[in-house]
Amino acid sequence: MNKVNDCVNLGNNSKRNVPGHVSLTGGSCRAQGGAYQAPPHTPAAHPLGCFKTTLSKILGLGIVGGSFLVKVPQIVKILKNKSGEGINILSILLDLFAITAMSSYSFCSRFPFSAWGDGVFLGLQTLIIAILVMHYNGDTAKAIAFLSAYIAVISTANSGLTPINVLWACQAMNIPIVLISKFMQAYTNYSNGSTGQLSAVTCLMLFFGSLARIFTSIQETGDTAMILMYVCSTLANAVIVTQLLYYWNIDVKSKEKIKKKS
Repeated sequence: MNKVNDCVNLGNNSKRNVPGHVSLTGGSCRAQGGAYQAPPHTPAAHPLGCFKTTLSKILGLGIVGGSFLVKVPQIVKILKNKSGEGINILSILLDLFAITAMSSYSFCSRFPFSAWGDGVFLGLQTLIIAILVMHYNGDTAKAIAFLSAYIAVISTANSGLTPINVLWACQAMNIPIVLISKFMQAYTNYSNGSTGQLSAVTCLMLFFGSLARIFTSIQETGDTAMILMYVCSTLANAVIVTQLLYYWNIDVKSKEKIKKKS
């Protein structure tokens, strides 16, 4: 029984500081000392609840650990080919905004690190990809200026000076931004008739990561905007993965035809 109570308490403590208008798991929230705190509630102590809380923590920490390498294959592919061909830079920048907004909002809302920590490493890797694509497109000066501006913005967002409502608004904007950024890349793939320098490993890891994040966000934050963002991200990533498989099959068939002719 003590283990069950520990898990229930763990679940209660993880769902805190969520603005009342965005919480799925409770009523209104009250502000204390500038931080938003959900009113206490005591769910029934049940082994299933304990299991879901534990599973969420394990998944969350696993995603954070895996995020160290999610976009590394993409970075390596760009460096190896010295090209950002087929990568839509605007899509990358929108993706970076979404990751940064989510991470800053979660940090200032004091969500458990296991619920959003992957955003730190994904953001860093996405920033590297954006700079590399700009550099190989001949815009090195623009890449340096962008890096400086990004550091200034993220420092301000996480300094405590930015109102939580502003961060929530940025987080809410992530839903259309995620869809736009992914579908811009999907349109680029369609227009080029290939996925260019996109890494299949990275795209697959992003798909499964966002899918798992739906569950962990429900369990650990109860934040509507964050949950919807991951639902949209999963659907959009599924489109990219489908394109990867489709164009990969076309490339294989084309190579087989060339071999037969020769």
